[in-house]
Amino acid sequence: MTCTTLKPFTQLQHPREVVRQFTPNWFAATMGTGVLALALAQLPFNVPGLRAAAEALWLFNIGLFALFTVLYAARWTWFFHEARRIFGHSTVSMFFGTIPMGLATIINGFLVFGLPRWGEGVIQLAEALWWLDVAMALACGVLIPYMMFTRQEHSIDQMTAVWLLPVVAAEVAAASGGLLAPHLADAHSQLVVLVTSYVLWAFSLPVAFSILTILMLRMALHKLPHENMAASSWLALGPIGTGALGMLLLGGDAPAIFAANAMGGIGEIAAGLGLIAGITLWGFGLWWMLIALLITVRYLRAGIPFNLGWWGFTFPLGVYALATLKLANVLSLMFFSLFGCLLVAMLAAMWLIVGKRTVQGAWRGELFVSPCIAGLRK
Repeated sequence: MTCTTLKPFTQLQHPREVVRQFTPNWFAATMGTGVLALALAQLPFNVPGLRAAAEALWLFNIGLFALFTVLYAARWTWFFHEARRIFGHSTVSMFFGTIPMGLATIINGFLVFGLPRWGEGVIQLAEALWWLDVAMALACGVLIPYMMFTRQEHSIDQMTAVWLLPVVAAEVAAASGGLLAPHLADAHSQLVVLVTSYVLWAFSLPVAFSILTILMLRMALHKLPHENMAASSWLALGPIGTGALGMLLLGGDAPAIFAANAMGGIGEIAAGLGLIAGITLWGFGLWWMLIALLITVRYLRAGIPFNLGWWGFTFPLGVYALATLKLANVLSLMFFSLFGCLLVAMLAAMWLIVGKRTVQGAWRGELFVSPCIAGLRK
């Protein structure tokens, strides 16, 4: 191996281009890494060292999220006028939604891994981070579509599933609230988080399904997107899987929380609705996953160029796997357990493939490209 091979950022004119060209797309890696850690922890069997590996992956994801936050903050500090161009870009701006979604996986990890390791003290931290996540998700869900309507140029033939990213962030926060609510100290706080999570779910899912409807029409009329957007076919599984998981989690919390607030009857109704909605959305997700598999096979025949969009293969599959394992837990049906394990195995394999390619591309510097400033003189 030559010395030049060991030198980083060989594809960049200067190392500062790492900051100048940094975009929110990178936070998709924290989404995929975080959801794999959570999925490994939910597997219905005990493998020595598996939970420790999942926790290590979650801790690694915290470091990754912190690094990306510093780099993106530095870009806004040092290259403000170039960074602000993202608001007019019809694709890159959608990836603002990956920031709160990546944070949600860390918050969930505090409840899954942090609580047994560090005790009840982490609940206050998780709650504070969750409200921050809610604020960011709401901002993405409103401001990005507003800029689509007022500043950006879009057309149906150029549409892809990345339109979903800013909208689905609220739905992910809703599912995270379903994990958080039962851990809070008093009944009123639990009710506030539970009701807020239902609002977030409704804030996101109907809009996401509207986009899915347009997306199906777009693919029927204009066929598949360019190979660079191959992974976007999986993004549609995100709101479907997250919607199912959210309703299952919130429905599971509802009886105890509503009963503690003198509304026991409503809680039982919410539990039943949550289960039925979870199963129904899971069935829709199965259809979309099979379609996405067929589309991916078609792309693979022609070759798919690697880019950060490949992380779109991971998070949607991960939340669908979590919804599957949650159904297995609620219904005690072996099919869901086995199928959930298969999905987690697929997720782990894809994470290894995409993670390796990402590290290689980051080392060479070729993944640090901001389309917003591609035409500017460097």
